[in-house]
Amino acid sequence: MNRRKFLGESACAALGSTSVMSTLLNLKMAGQAVAAGLPASGTDHKTLVCIFLHGGIDSFNVLVPRDAARYAEYAASRTNLALSSSSLLTLNQTGGDGELYGLHPGTGELEELFNGMGGDALKRRLAFVANVGTLIQPTSLSDYQNENVSLPRALFSHIDQIEQWQTSLPQGASNLTGWAGRAADVLHCTHNQELTSMSLSFAGNNIFQVGNTTQQFVMTPGGALSFSQQGSNSYNPTVQKNIAVKSLVEQHYTNLIETAFADLTRQSVEQQEFVQEQFDSLPEDFVTTEFPNSSIAQQLQGALRMIRLREELGLRRQTIFLSFGGWDHHGELLDNQDAMLRILSPALGAFQAGLEELELADSVISFTASDFGRTLRSNGRGTDHAWGGNQLVMGGPVAGGQVAGTYPSLALDGPNDVGRGGRLLPSTSVDELFAELLLWFGLAPNDFEEVLPNLSNFYDPYTAVASDPATLPVGFLKPNQF
Repeated sequence: MNRRKFLGESACAALGSTSVMSTLLNLKMAGQAVAAGLPASGTDHKTLVCIFLHGGIDSFNVLVPRDAARYAEYAASRTNLALSSSSLLTLNQTGGDGELYGLHPGTGELEELFNGMGGDALKRRLAFVANVGTLIQPTSLSDYQNENVSLPRALFSHIDQIEQWQTSLPQGASNLTGWAGRAADVLHCTHNQELTSMSLSFAGNNIFQVGNTTQQFVMTPGGALSFSQQGSNSYNPTVQKNIAVKSLVEQHYTNLIETAFADLTRQSVEQQEFVQEQFDSLPEDFVTTEFPNSSIAQQLQGALRMIRLREELGLRRQTIFLSFGGWDHHGELLDNQDAMLRILSPALGAFQAGLEELELADSVISFTASDFGRTLRSNGRGTDHAWGGNQLVMGGPVAGGQVAGTYPSLALDGPNDVGRGGRLLPSTSVDELFAELLLWFGLAPNDFEEVLPNLSNFYDPYTAVASDPATLPVGFLKPNQF
Protein backbone atom coordinates (compact mmCIF):
# COMPACT_ATOMS: atom_id res chain seq x y z
CA MET A 1 0.00 0.00 0.00
CA ASN A 2 1.18 3.51 -0.71
CA ARG A 3 1.21 4.92 2.82
CA ARG A 4 1.10 8.51 1.70
CA LYS A 5 1.56 11.04 4.45
CA PHE A 6 -1.66 12.99 4.76
CA LEU A 7 0.05 16.27 5.67
CA GLY A 8 3.83 16.42 5.59
CA GLU A 9 6.09 17.86 8.25
CA SER A 10 7.37 20.57 5.94
CA ALA A 11 3.78 21.43 5.03
CA CYS A 12 3.00 21.83 8.72
CA ALA A 13 5.96 24.14 9.14
CA ALA A 14 4.95 26.17 6.13
CA LEU A 15 1.34 26.48 7.21
CA GLY A 16 2.14 27.41 10.80
CA SER A 17 0.03 26.52 13.78
CA THR A 18 -2.61 29.19 13.24
CA SER A 19 -3.04 29.39 9.46
CA VAL A 20 -6.11 28.07 7.70
CA MET A 21 -6.03 26.04 4.47
CA SER A 22 -9.04 27.67 2.90
CA THR A 23 -9.26 25.91 -0.47
CA LEU A 24 -8.76 22.52 -2.01
CA LEU A 25 -5.98 24.07 -4.10
CA ASN A 26 -4.13 25.07 -0.92
CA LEU A 27 -4.48 21.53 0.36
CA LYS A 28 -3.14 20.11 -2.90
CA MET A 29 -0.15 22.45 -2.78
CA ALA A 30 0.49 21.47 0.82
CA GLY A 31 0.35 17.82 -0.18
CA GLN A 32 2.96 18.45 -2.88
CA ALA A 33 5.23 19.99 -0.24
CA VAL A 34 5.39 16.77 1.78
CA ALA A 35 8.92 15.81 2.78
CA ALA A 36 10.00 12.60 4.40
CA GLY A 37 11.21 12.74 7.98
CA LEU A 38 10.41 12.09 11.58
CA PRO A 39 9.00 14.43 14.18
CA ALA A 40 11.10 16.18 16.78
CA SER A 41 13.19 13.92 18.95
CA GLY A 42 11.50 12.19 21.85
CA THR A 43 10.23 8.79 22.84
CA ASP A 44 7.42 9.61 25.25
CA HIS A 45 3.83 8.78 24.35
CA LYS A 46 0.79 10.52 25.83
CA THR A 47 -2.94 10.16 25.20
CA LEU A 48 -5.89 12.21 26.40
CA VAL A 49 -9.25 10.40 26.37
CA CYS A 50 -12.44 12.49 26.61
CA ILE A 51 -15.63 10.66 27.59
CA PHE A 52 -18.45 13.11 26.86
CA LEU A 53 -21.61 12.44 28.85
CA HIS A 54 -24.22 14.04 26.61
CA GLY A 55 -27.36 15.39 28.23
CA GLY A 56 -25.95 16.91 31.41
CA ILE A 57 -25.26 14.40 34.16
CA ASP A 58 -26.67 15.00 37.65
CA SER A 59 -23.23 14.70 39.20
CA PHE A 60 -24.24 15.80 42.70
CA ASN A 61 -25.96 12.43 42.97
CA VAL A 62 -22.73 10.74 41.90
CA LEU A 63 -20.28 12.38 44.32
CA VAL A 64 -22.11 13.06 47.58
CA PRO A 65 -20.88 14.54 50.87
CA ARG A 66 -21.30 12.04 53.71
CA ASP A 67 -20.11 13.96 56.79
CA ALA A 68 -23.17 14.69 58.91
CA ALA A 69 -23.60 18.43 58.41
CA ARG A 70 -23.04 18.49 54.67
CA TYR A 71 -25.09 15.35 54.06
CA ALA A 72 -28.01 16.97 55.92
CA GLU A 73 -27.68 20.00 53.63
CA TYR A 74 -27.63 17.72 50.59
CA ALA A 75 -30.69 15.76 51.74
CA ALA A 76 -32.65 18.93 52.46
CA SER A 77 -31.99 20.32 48.97
CA ARG A 78 -32.52 17.10 47.05
CA THR A 79 -35.65 15.94 48.94
CA ASN A 80 -37.10 12.92 47.12
CA LEU A 81 -33.98 12.52 44.96
CA ALA A 82 -31.52 12.21 47.85
CA LEU A 83 -29.63 8.93 48.09
CA SER A 84 -29.67 7.40 51.56
CA SER A 85 -26.40 7.84 53.45
CA SER A 86 -26.26 4.08 54.10
CA SER A 87 -26.32 3.35 50.34
CA LEU A 88 -23.28 5.45 49.51
CA LEU A 89 -20.00 3.74 48.67
CA THR A 90 -17.28 4.96 51.00
CA LEU A 91 -14.43 7.03 49.56
CA ASN A 92 -11.20 7.12 51.54
CA GLN A 93 -9.81 10.30 50.09
CA THR A 94 -6.44 11.86 50.73
CA GLY A 95 -6.58 15.31 52.33
CA GLY A 96 -9.96 16.99 52.49
CA ASP A 97 -9.69 18.61 55.96
CA GLY A 98 -12.18 16.20 57.45
CA GLU A 99 -14.63 16.35 54.56
CA LEU A 100 -16.05 12.93 53.74
CA TYR A 101 -17.51 11.75 50.44
CA GLY A 102 -19.45 8.81 49.11
CA LEU A 103 -20.27 7.54 45.66
CA HIS A 104 -23.51 6.48 44.05
CA PRO A 105 -24.12 2.78 44.84
CA GLY A 106 -23.97 1.88 41.14
CA THR A 107 -20.31 2.89 40.76
CA GLY A 108 -18.39 0.10 42.46
CA GLU A 109 -15.59 0.15 39.88
CA LEU A 110 -15.10 3.88 40.36
CA GLU A 111 -14.91 3.34 44.11
CA GLU A 112 -12.08 0.85 43.60
CA LEU A 113 -10.25 3.14 41.19
CA PHE A 114 -10.51 5.97 43.73
CA ASN A 115 -9.54 3.97 46.83
CA GLY A 116 -6.92 1.79 45.12
CA MET A 117 -7.11 -0.92 42.48
CA GLY A 118 -7.10 -4.37 44.03
CA GLY A 119 -7.08 -2.79 47.47
CA ASP A 120 -3.65 -1.25 46.83
CA ALA A 121 -3.65 2.36 48.02
CA LEU A 122 -0.58 2.97 45.84
CA LYS A 123 -2.74 2.35 42.78
CA ARG A 124 -5.27 5.14 43.25
CA ARG A 125 -6.13 6.02 39.68
CA LEU A 126 -9.18 8.28 39.95
CA ALA A 127 -9.86 11.75 41.30
CA PHE A 128 -12.85 14.06 41.05
CA VAL A 129 -12.81 17.73 40.07
CA ALA A 130 -15.61 19.42 41.96
CA ASN A 131 -18.02 22.05 40.63
CA VAL A 132 -16.40 22.75 37.27
CA GLY A 133 -18.13 24.64 34.48
CA THR A 134 -17.88 27.21 31.72
CA LEU A 135 -16.58 30.64 32.75
CA ILE A 136 -14.99 33.50 30.83
CA GLN A 137 -13.32 35.01 33.90
CA PRO A 138 -13.41 34.52 37.66
CA THR A 139 -17.00 35.14 38.76
CA SER A 140 -18.53 35.55 42.20
CA LEU A 141 -22.19 35.24 43.09
CA SER A 142 -22.29 39.03 43.44
CA ASP A 143 -20.70 39.42 40.00
CA TYR A 144 -23.38 37.17 38.53
CA GLN A 145 -26.27 38.89 40.27
CA ASN A 146 -25.06 42.40 39.42
CA GLU A 147 -23.92 41.50 35.90
CA ASN A 148 -20.42 42.81 36.61
CA VAL A 149 -18.59 40.31 34.39
CA SER A 150 -19.02 38.65 31.03
CA LEU A 151 -20.89 35.36 31.27
CA PRO A 152 -20.95 32.34 28.96
CA ARG A 153 -23.39 32.71 26.10
CA ALA A 154 -26.74 30.87 26.41
CA LEU A 155 -26.18 29.29 29.80
CA PHE A 156 -28.28 26.18 30.49
CA SER A 157 -28.71 25.41 26.77
CA HIS A 158 -27.65 21.91 25.67
CA ILE A 159 -26.27 22.82 22.27
CA ASP A 160 -24.45 25.94 23.47
CA GLN A 161 -22.91 24.38 26.55
CA ILE A 162 -21.79 21.26 24.67
CA GLU A 163 -20.11 23.56 22.18
CA GLN A 164 -18.47 25.60 24.95
CA TRP A 165 -17.12 22.57 26.78
CA GLN A 166 -15.60 21.36 23.53
CA THR A 167 -14.27 24.73 22.32
CA SER A 168 -13.40 26.37 25.65
CA LEU A 169 -14.74 29.57 24.12
CA PRO A 170 -17.79 30.37 26.28
CA GLN A 171 -18.11 33.81 24.69
CA GLY A 172 -18.59 32.16 21.30
CA ALA A 173 -16.50 32.55 18.15
CA SER A 174 -17.19 32.99 14.45
CA ASN A 175 -14.68 30.30 13.47
CA LEU A 176 -15.44 27.33 15.67
CA THR A 177 -12.53 25.11 16.60
CA GLY A 178 -12.09 22.82 19.59
CA TRP A 179 -9.40 23.12 22.23
CA ALA A 180 -8.04 19.64 21.44
CA GLY A 181 -7.98 20.54 17.75
CA ARG A 182 -6.07 23.75 18.41
CA ALA A 183 -3.64 21.79 20.59
CA ALA A 184 -3.20 19.32 17.73
CA ASP A 185 -2.41 22.22 15.37
CA VAL A 186 0.50 23.05 17.66
CA LEU A 187 1.70 19.60 18.69
CA HIS A 188 1.05 17.24 15.80
CA CYS A 189 3.88 18.19 13.47
CA THR A 190 6.52 18.25 16.19
CA HIS A 191 5.50 15.07 18.03
CA ASN A 192 4.05 12.74 15.42
CA GLN A 193 4.93 11.17 12.11
CA GLU A 194 2.49 12.24 9.43
CA LEU A 195 0.79 8.87 8.97
CA THR A 196 -2.61 9.67 10.40
CA SER A 197 -4.41 12.26 12.49
CA MET A 198 -3.65 12.43 16.20
CA SER A 199 -7.35 13.19 16.80
CA LEU A 200 -9.33 9.94 16.86
CA SER A 201 -13.09 9.85 17.44
CA PHE A 202 -15.20 6.79 18.20
CA ALA A 203 -18.31 8.98 18.42
CA GLY A 204 -18.56 10.60 15.02
CA ASN A 205 -17.73 14.19 14.17
CA ASN A 206 -17.22 16.66 16.99
CA ILE A 207 -16.02 20.22 17.49
CA PHE A 208 -13.61 19.21 20.28
CA GLN A 209 -10.96 17.83 17.89
CA VAL A 210 -11.32 20.29 15.00
CA GLY A 211 -8.47 22.76 14.66
CA ASN A 212 -7.47 25.28 12.04
CA THR A 213 -5.35 22.67 10.27
CA THR A 214 -6.60 19.55 12.06
CA GLN A 215 -9.58 17.28 11.53
CA GLN A 216 -10.54 14.24 13.53
CA PHE A 217 -10.20 10.71 12.18
CA VAL A 218 -13.55 9.01 12.77
CA MET A 219 -13.57 5.31 13.64
CA THR A 220 -15.90 2.64 14.98
CA PRO A 221 -15.04 0.07 17.64
CA GLY A 222 -14.46 -2.29 14.69
CA GLY A 223 -11.89 -0.02 13.06
CA ALA A 224 -11.62 2.62 10.36
CA LEU A 225 -14.43 3.61 8.01
CA SER A 226 -12.64 1.95 5.13
CA PHE A 227 -13.67 2.11 1.48
CA SER A 228 -12.25 -1.36 0.94
CA GLN A 229 -14.59 -4.28 0.42
CA GLN A 230 -15.22 -6.05 3.70
CA GLY A 231 -16.48 -9.60 3.90
CA SER A 232 -17.73 -11.93 1.20
CA ASN A 233 -21.03 -10.26 0.37
CA SER A 234 -20.11 -8.35 -2.78
CA TYR A 235 -23.73 -7.21 -3.18
CA ASN A 236 -23.81 -5.31 0.11
CA PRO A 237 -24.99 -1.78 -0.88
CA THR A 238 -22.53 -0.04 1.43
CA VAL A 239 -19.64 -2.08 0.06
CA GLN A 240 -20.71 -1.29 -3.51
CA LYS A 241 -21.00 2.43 -2.73
CA ASN A 242 -17.53 2.47 -1.19
CA ILE A 243 -16.04 0.63 -4.16
CA ALA A 244 -17.70 3.16 -6.49
CA VAL A 245 -16.31 6.13 -4.56
CA LYS A 246 -12.84 4.60 -4.60
CA SER A 247 -13.14 4.06 -8.32
CA LEU A 248 -14.05 7.71 -8.86
CA VAL A 249 -11.04 9.05 -6.99
CA GLU A 250 -8.73 6.80 -8.99
CA GLN A 251 -9.76 8.56 -12.22
CA HIS A 252 -7.51 11.20 -13.81
CA TYR A 253 -9.00 14.70 -14.04
CA THR A 254 -7.95 17.76 -16.04
CA ASN A 255 -9.75 20.26 -13.81
CA LEU A 256 -7.45 21.42 -10.99
CA ILE A 257 -10.15 21.52 -8.33
CA GLU A 258 -11.46 18.09 -9.29
CA THR A 259 -7.91 16.74 -9.16
CA ALA A 260 -7.33 18.29 -5.75
CA PHE A 261 -10.57 16.84 -4.41
CA ALA A 262 -9.75 13.41 -5.80
CA ASP A 263 -6.27 13.57 -4.28
CA LEU A 264 -7.65 14.51 -0.88
CA THR A 265 -10.22 11.73 -1.02
CA ARG A 266 -7.57 9.25 -2.15
CA GLN A 267 -5.35 10.25 0.76
CA SER A 268 -8.29 9.77 3.10
CA VAL A 269 -8.92 6.30 1.67
CA GLU A 270 -5.25 5.38 2.03
CA GLN A 271 -5.21 6.72 5.58
CA GLN A 272 -8.29 4.66 6.44
CA GLU A 273 -6.80 1.53 4.95
CA PHE A 274 -3.49 2.08 6.74
CA VAL A 275 -5.24 2.54 10.09
CA GLN A 276 -7.41 -0.52 9.49
CA GLU A 277 -4.34 -2.59 8.63
CA GLN A 278 -2.74 -1.62 11.93
CA PHE A 279 -6.02 -2.09 13.81
CA ASP A 280 -6.34 -5.64 12.45
CA SER A 281 -2.71 -6.44 13.20
CA LEU A 282 -3.54 -6.93 16.87
CA PRO A 283 -5.25 -10.21 17.73
CA GLU A 284 -8.71 -10.12 19.27
CA ASP A 285 -7.19 -11.22 22.57
CA PHE A 286 -4.49 -8.52 22.61
CA VAL A 287 -5.62 -7.90 26.18
CA THR A 288 -7.13 -10.41 28.59
CA THR A 289 -9.22 -7.82 30.44
CA GLU A 290 -12.89 -8.45 29.65
CA PHE A 291 -15.04 -5.54 28.52
CA PRO A 292 -18.81 -5.39 29.02
CA ASN A 293 -21.03 -5.57 25.96
CA SER A 294 -22.19 -1.95 26.04
CA SER A 295 -21.67 0.81 23.50
CA ILE A 296 -19.41 2.89 25.76
CA ALA A 297 -17.41 -0.20 26.80
CA GLN A 298 -16.88 -1.14 23.16
CA GLN A 299 -15.77 2.40 22.36
CA LEU A 300 -13.30 2.21 25.23
CA GLN A 301 -12.02 -1.15 24.04
CA GLY A 302 -11.47 0.34 20.57
CA ALA A 303 -9.68 3.27 22.21
CA LEU A 304 -7.44 0.86 24.14
CA ARG A 305 -6.48 -0.85 20.89
CA MET A 306 -5.57 2.48 19.29
CA ILE A 307 -3.52 3.50 22.31
CA ARG A 308 -1.66 0.20 22.10
CA LEU A 309 -0.95 1.01 18.42
CA ARG A 310 0.41 4.54 18.97
CA GLU A 311 3.94 3.63 17.94
CA GLU A 312 2.83 1.76 14.81
CA LEU A 313 0.67 4.76 13.89
CA GLY A 314 3.56 7.19 14.44
CA LEU A 315 1.75 9.01 17.25
CA ARG A 316 3.54 10.31 20.31
CA ARG A 317 0.54 12.54 21.03
CA GLN A 318 -3.05 11.40 20.60
CA THR A 319 -6.52 12.52 21.66
CA ILE A 320 -9.51 10.18 21.65
CA PHE A 321 -13.16 11.24 21.84
CA LEU A 322 -15.96 8.97 23.09
CA SER A 323 -19.59 9.64 23.87
CA PHE A 324 -22.27 8.20 26.15
CA GLY A 325 -25.57 10.03 25.86
CA GLY A 326 -28.92 10.01 27.63
CA TRP A 327 -28.15 11.88 30.88
CA ASP A 328 -30.90 14.52 30.46
CA HIS A 329 -32.95 13.13 33.34
CA HIS A 330 -35.87 15.52 33.74
CA GLY A 331 -37.87 12.49 34.85
CA GLU A 332 -37.26 9.18 36.61
CA LEU A 333 -33.77 10.31 37.57
CA LEU A 334 -33.15 7.78 40.32
CA ASP A 335 -33.95 4.72 38.21
CA ASN A 336 -32.50 5.95 34.93
CA GLN A 337 -29.28 7.32 36.36
CA ASP A 338 -28.73 4.17 38.39
CA ALA A 339 -29.05 2.03 35.27
CA MET A 340 -26.68 4.23 33.26
CA LEU A 341 -24.04 4.46 35.99
CA ARG A 342 -24.05 0.67 36.18
CA ILE A 343 -23.08 0.73 32.49
CA LEU A 344 -20.51 3.54 32.70
CA SER A 345 -18.67 2.43 35.84
CA PRO A 346 -17.69 -1.11 34.71
CA ALA A 347 -16.71 0.23 31.28
CA LEU A 348 -14.30 2.73 32.84
CA GLY A 349 -13.05 0.08 35.22
CA ALA A 350 -12.29 -2.32 32.36
CA PHE A 351 -10.54 0.40 30.35
CA GLN A 352 -8.22 1.32 33.20
CA ALA A 353 -7.57 -2.36 33.95
CA GLY A 354 -6.64 -2.87 30.30
CA LEU A 355 -4.20 0.04 30.44
CA GLU A 356 -2.63 -1.45 33.56
CA GLU A 357 -2.33 -4.86 31.90
CA LEU A 358 -0.59 -3.35 28.85
CA GLU A 359 1.64 -1.19 31.11
CA LEU A 360 0.29 1.96 29.47
CA ALA A 361 -1.41 3.48 32.52
CA ASP A 362 1.26 6.12 33.12
CA SER A 363 0.86 7.61 29.65
CA VAL A 364 -2.93 8.03 29.51
CA ILE A 365 -5.31 10.42 31.26
CA SER A 366 -9.05 9.97 30.79
CA PHE A 367 -11.60 12.57 31.82
CA THR A 368 -15.34 13.11 31.64
CA ALA A 369 -17.14 16.17 30.36
CA SER A 370 -20.83 16.98 30.13
CA ASP A 371 -23.16 19.75 28.97
CA PHE A 372 -23.65 21.14 32.49
CA GLY A 373 -24.64 20.15 36.01
CA ARG A 374 -28.26 19.94 37.10
CA THR A 375 -30.48 21.71 39.59
CA LEU A 376 -30.31 20.63 43.21
CA ARG A 377 -34.07 20.97 43.60
CA SER A 378 -36.25 18.17 42.31
CA ASN A 379 -38.86 19.00 39.70
CA GLY A 380 -40.92 16.14 41.13
CA ARG A 381 -39.26 13.24 39.31
CA GLY A 382 -35.94 14.58 38.08
CA THR A 383 -33.81 17.69 37.68
CA ASP A 384 -33.38 20.49 35.19
CA HIS A 385 -30.51 22.23 33.41
CA ALA A 386 -28.00 24.01 35.61
CA TRP A 387 -24.31 25.01 35.52
CA GLY A 388 -21.44 23.69 37.66
CA GLY A 389 -20.98 19.95 38.14
CA ASN A 390 -18.43 17.30 39.13
CA GLN A 391 -16.19 15.50 36.64
CA LEU A 392 -13.65 12.71 37.01
CA VAL A 393 -10.03 12.39 35.87
CA MET A 394 -8.42 8.96 35.70
CA GLY A 395 -5.00 7.52 34.94
CA GLY A 396 -1.52 6.78 36.22
CA PRO A 397 -0.41 10.47 36.18
CA VAL A 398 -3.44 11.43 38.33
CA ALA A 399 -3.00 11.91 42.06
CA GLY A 400 -5.95 9.64 42.72
CA GLY A 401 -8.02 9.44 45.85
CA GLN A 402 -8.78 13.14 46.10
CA VAL A 403 -11.62 15.54 45.44
CA ALA A 404 -9.82 18.41 43.73
CA GLY A 405 -11.14 21.92 43.36
CA THR A 406 -13.75 23.31 45.74
CA TYR A 407 -16.84 21.24 46.49
CA PRO A 408 -19.72 23.74 46.82
CA SER A 409 -22.36 24.27 49.43
CA LEU A 410 -25.43 22.32 48.36
CA ALA A 411 -27.84 24.59 50.21
CA LEU A 412 -30.64 26.08 48.18
CA ASP A 413 -30.15 29.87 48.03
CA GLY A 414 -26.71 29.25 49.53
CA PRO A 415 -23.39 30.91 48.66
CA ASN A 416 -23.00 28.98 45.38
CA ASP A 417 -26.64 29.06 44.17
CA VAL A 418 -27.44 31.50 41.37
CA GLY A 419 -31.13 30.67 41.75
CA ARG A 420 -33.89 28.95 39.84
CA GLY A 421 -33.80 25.69 41.74
CA GLY A 422 -30.22 25.35 42.84
CA ARG A 423 -28.07 26.16 39.84
CA LEU A 424 -24.52 26.21 41.17
CA LEU A 425 -21.97 28.79 40.09
CA PRO A 426 -18.79 26.92 39.08
CA SER A 427 -15.83 27.35 41.42
CA THR A 428 -13.42 25.91 38.82
CA SER A 429 -13.44 26.92 35.16
CA VAL A 430 -13.16 24.49 32.30
CA ASP A 431 -9.99 26.36 31.30
CA GLU A 432 -8.32 25.48 34.60
CA LEU A 433 -9.22 21.81 34.15
CA PHE A 434 -8.13 21.70 30.51
CA ALA A 435 -4.89 23.62 31.14
CA GLU A 436 -3.72 21.05 33.66
CA LEU A 437 -4.40 18.28 31.15
CA LEU A 438 -2.54 20.17 28.42
CA LEU A 439 0.46 21.00 30.62
CA TRP A 440 0.86 17.27 31.19
CA PHE A 441 0.27 16.68 27.46
CA GLY A 442 3.27 18.87 26.61
CA LEU A 443 1.74 22.15 25.47
CA ALA A 444 4.26 24.97 25.99
CA PRO A 445 3.20 28.04 28.02
CA ASN A 446 3.55 30.34 25.00
CA ASP A 447 0.95 28.26 23.11
CA PHE A 448 -1.84 28.63 25.66
CA GLU A 449 -2.97 31.97 24.29
CA GLU A 450 -3.88 30.21 21.07
CA VAL A 451 -5.29 27.01 22.56
CA LEU A 452 -7.07 28.38 25.66
CA PRO A 453 -7.50 32.12 25.04
CA ASN A 454 -9.31 32.74 28.35
CA LEU A 455 -6.78 30.97 30.58
CA SER A 456 -4.85 34.15 31.36
CA ASN A 457 -7.98 35.44 33.11
CA PHE A 458 -7.43 32.69 35.69
CA TYR A 459 -3.67 32.16 35.95
CA ASP A 460 -0.31 32.38 34.18
CA PRO A 461 0.78 29.08 32.60
CA TYR A 462 4.45 30.15 32.74
CA THR A 463 4.24 30.21 36.53
CA ALA A 464 2.33 26.92 36.53
CA VAL A 465 5.05 25.08 34.61
CA ALA A 466 7.67 26.21 37.10
CA SER A 467 5.63 25.02 40.07
CA ASP A 468 4.59 21.69 41.55
CA PRO A 469 1.34 20.39 39.98
CA ALA A 470 -0.21 20.31 43.43
CA THR A 471 0.01 24.12 43.57
CA LEU A 472 -2.10 24.57 40.43
CA PRO A 473 -5.66 25.83 40.88
CA VAL A 474 -7.08 22.31 40.47
CA GLY A 475 -4.05 20.19 41.36
CA PHE A 476 -5.09 16.67 40.33
CA LEU A 477 -1.71 15.57 38.92
CA LYS A 478 1.07 13.72 40.68
CA PRO A 479 4.39 15.61 41.17
CA ASN A 480 6.90 15.82 38.33
CA GLN A 481 4.36 15.38 35.55
CA PHE A 482 5.69 18.22 33.38
